[in-house]
Amino acid sequence: MDTFEILEALNQITKEKNLDIEFVLETLESGLLLAAKKKFGNTDNVSVKIDLETGEIDMYATKKVVDKVSDKNIEITLEEAKKIEPQAEIESEIAVPIGFEEFGRNAIIAAKQILIQRVREAERDKIFEEYKNRLGEIVTGNVQQIEKGSLIINLGKAEAVIPPKEQIQRERYRQGDRVRAFILDVQRSARGPQIILSRANAGFLGRLFELEVPEIFEKIIEIKAIAREPGERSKIAVSSIDDRVDPVGACVGVKGTRVQSVVRELNNERIDIVPWHPDPQIFATRALSPAKIVRIDLFEEDNSMTLVVEDDMLSLAIGKGGQNARLAAKLTGWKINILSEAEYRSTKKLEEGPKIVLGSLPGIGKKIEEKLTAAGIDSVQELVKTKLETLTEIEGVGKKKAEKLIESAKEYLTPKKAEGEKKKSQE
Repeated sequence: MDTFEILEALNQITKEKNLDIEFVLETLESGLLLAAKKKFGNTDNVSVKIDLETGEIDMYATKKVVDKVSDKNIEITLEEAKKIEPQAEIESEIAVPIGFEEFGRNAIIAAKQILIQRVREAERDKIFEEYKNRLGEIVTGNVQQIEKGSLIINLGKAEAVIPPKEQIQRERYRQGDRVRAFILDVQRSARGPQIILSRANAGFLGRLFELEVPEIFEKIIEIKAIAREPGERSKIAVSSIDDRVDPVGACVGVKGTRVQSVVRELNNERIDIVPWHPDPQIFATRALSPAKIVRIDLFEEDNSMTLVVEDDMLSLAIGKGGQNARLAAKLTGWKINILSEAEYRSTKKLEEGPKIVLGSLPGIGKKIEEKLTAAGIDSVQELVKTKLETLTEIEGVGKKKAEKLIESAKEYLTPKKAEGEKKKSQE
């Protein structure tokens, strides 16, 4: 039996894989040595020589020349040695060719299997490293199949998946459809690299703008923050390092061409482009545009702010289902409470009116009330004004508890809450 079968397997698996030649040679050698071990039980004295140009593979066993052979795997008689090497002498060592016919078919099949396995492992490792280095890039592929809601995407030399949570919910795909997506993660698995793609991630939106807006790619314009509810609405904050370049105008493009390209890719998702500002109050005002902000109360200790809008603009500022307010909060990184002017005036009256005892607040037990009172916090109004750090210094009040207390007090003092409680007390 010759080595044609092994070489054929090698060519079949490595074709167009662009694998390192050194690795291929080492892998083939390992497979052949495994075959030798199955036959002889030991391969310490076996070596392999491979000539890829001619396709020849030669194997040799180094044997010691002796008068009488006690182990034919490592020793050879002088008479037999001289047939191979005429200058051979007793105690010398010679390379004895091993014919592949000595292995038998099973050993050759074993060599072929290890060769195929290791080349495939190398291919998987290569794909893993390639895509691991491409995290955050956009790739294009075809829907190969739909499995339990997940889209299996054929990327050519690799397979990827878009899980249900990384899809835009209103989008529907069929087998063969072309899809663009964002490389979110690459994981190792027994079946090879698992490439996770996303169309819902905020990074996908950022990359789309980078492709459409040269100034972003050239780093003249920087994307500072993105807030997104996939398929519905997004806000993207941008700034320019060059005063002559309008970041919003550049992202919108002439007659809206640039932003519309992104909108079309995202199934008509509404996109607000916001000029970023380092001052959180100015940034928050811009994030809620076109609603007009008439007043801002900042609470730096708990990273929150109350924004007051004109009475007829409250629904615009909050947005459908609170979407606009949620996105503005996510974009700015601040907790945002939006009130109309009427609500704000009512809240201030409550704060300035008679003290509301802590016991009126849901979730405050007798012990906590006593501890707060001992610390000089004797009313709901006083609790609202208390810094988070001050509350956490009180024994038995951790950070989460303190945040909950302040939030509860703020909610209690909003007009709707206060009116509700007042109604209750009157019933």
